[in-house]
Amino acid sequence: MPEVRIPACAKINLRLEILGRRADGYHELRTIFQTVSLKDLLHLKSTRKPGINLKIRGNELLSNERIEKNLVYRAVDALQRELEIKTGVAIELRKNIPTGRGLGGGSSDAAAALLGYLRLVKKQIALERLFEIAASLGADVPFFLEGGRALGIGKGDEIYSLPNIPKLHLLVVSPKSIHVPTPEAYRWLKSAQLTNSADNPKLYRFCALAWSLQGGPLLNDFEEVVFQQHPRLAEIKRVLLQNGATEALLAGSGSAVFGVFPSPAMARRAAVGFPLDQTFVCGTVSRDSYRRLVHSRTVLGAPGD
Repeated sequence: MPEVRIPACAKINLRLEILGRRADGYHELRTIFQTVSLKDLLHLKSTRKPGINLKIRGNELLSNERIEKNLVYRAVDALQRELEIKTGVAIELRKNIPTGRGLGGGSSDAAAALLGYLRLVKKQIALERLFEIAASLGADVPFFLEGGRALGIGKGDEIYSLPNIPKLHLLVVSPKSIHVPTPEAYRWLKSAQLTNSADNPKLYRFCALAWSLQGGPLLNDFEEVVFQQHPRLAEIKRVLLQNGATEALLAGSGSAVFGVFPSPAMARRAAVGFPLDQTFVCGTVSRDSYRRLVHSRTVLGAPGD
């Protein structure tokens, strides 16, 4: 039976600025996404039995949830409905990206499921429609269809590719005992911390940094309020900087914190300072590398299919 293996990379936000609340209740964002080499792995295989059989390895909490809630299940279900496909599929999701840490693991899994399932059934749909389905699953999902470095505006679901920057060597620290629900992080923000005016020079500065081939300083509007609620995360950032990171930042709304290091060796040495937390030494992944990674790890069928 045909099968597909496809990776799902994590992301960091190199910049995340929140302009204010929109009329629809969501917040208007300006963010720079960047894929990194920390990744999950999906294995999809056609089955004669109808339905979607999803098994999750490496995350007990997710494996005990109803599979219908999982974004991978919802992504494949959406495509089956769109394409009117009745045949079944067995999916194994191997989790390495910690959940609820601002690293986009669930959204990346969903995008990988969309791309992987289309290749499994050897079907195509209009790119515009694929992005529409992705956005219906979550604001970050469209970004993972392309990867690399990209500008996200609106809710973060309107994506524009940006020039690649030199590779960054990262240490991601995921505190085991701290979880920051994104709605909570938004509630902690006060209006004075938001950029509500389109005339604010902050917007022009953001545009200039977005298109810079060298990138720019890291920034996250969530960091101050999240650090106030969870001082341990501020401590992690301080330790990263004390141990050689040139910059460090909260990942998304948290609770992971990442540091940028001059080399992978320095990142590995710094990881020793976090014995009670999960640590991941990884690097940024350019758009071309992301595409090669996704396609090179994909098997379009067993011999004879």
